[in-house]
Amino acid sequence: MIRCEHLHVLCFLHRLSIMQARRNWELMSPSSLRSSRGTIKAKANFNVSEDVAALRKAMEGIGTTEKTLIDILTHRSSSQKQAISKAYEETTNRILVNDLKGDTQGNFENLLVALARPPAVNDAKWLIKAMKGTGTDNSILIEILASRTNKQIKELSAAYAEETKKTLIQKLKTEVSGDFGKAILLLAEGARDESTNVNADKAREDAKTLQKSIEKEMSGNLEELLVDIVKCVMSTPAYFAEKVYKSMKGAGTDETTLTRVMVSRGEIDMLDIRAEFKKLYQNSLFKEISSDVSGNYGDCLNVICGGED
Repeated sequence: MIRCEHLHVLCFLHRLSIMQARRNWELMSPSSLRSSRGTIKAKANFNVSEDVAALRKAMEGIGTTEKTLIDILTHRSSSQKQAISKAYEETTNRILVNDLKGDTQGNFENLLVALARPPAVNDAKWLIKAMKGTGTDNSILIEILASRTNKQIKELSAAYAEETKKTLIQKLKTEVSGDFGKAILLLAEGARDESTNVNADKAREDAKTLQKSIEKEMSGNLEELLVDIVKCVMSTPAYFAEKVYKSMKGAGTDETTLTRVMVSRGEIDMLDIRAEFKKLYQNSLFKEISSDVSGNYGDCLNVICGGED
């Protein structure tokens, strides 16, 4: 039985991190295998000059050719898009992301900008926004820090420092407190055990037992954080399938969450998220997106989704 007043956060997170090894082994496996579970892949015969010319043609002059923007930004790997951004600036003396902002608007703009940025910069930007102004959006802190690998956390921390001239740890110390704060700070250190010497089936079974105990004995942000870590241990794709479903459930759409998940997982495990979504909700993610959002924003999301199941 877990009792919140006796909880030693460090030991508890260590236990969770051991169980998390199965997920981290998948994410740290050779890139050729890992990228095969994403829908956004590197383009064969990639020609950076052709892409820069196409982007300029799509945005310069009267009107914008949205189809070209979608096609390039959803069919190039992150490293290829960074090469495009660098060449674009060298050719035009302008920043690609700024031109995208100037030529598009609303949710479509936010989606294209996120697709054009490096993953670590996106995570840093989302964390900055979550901690901006009065109050903190703890759900975003939880989602990002509970689901990212040590390597991803180190990279987003570096991007955060570059953006803000402060360390992520320094900022978090002013935003979170108590056992929840301790847990968040431990995750932000990016030092979880990522050994692969673990029984995956046993890890999943332990995680299920732990989730019941957490939900029974805890409450608030700490409960949400620990439950999310456990869900990621059991299945990161199922965790994100649930996130996407909830962003579109009921009246209105949480486009911010929808964009964040689709972009952050597009190059990693979108095929697995699609499969889990179909299994959990008896509907394809493609159909769900098509019925919930429309226009260029919906078209771009469905390209990231990658097809019908």
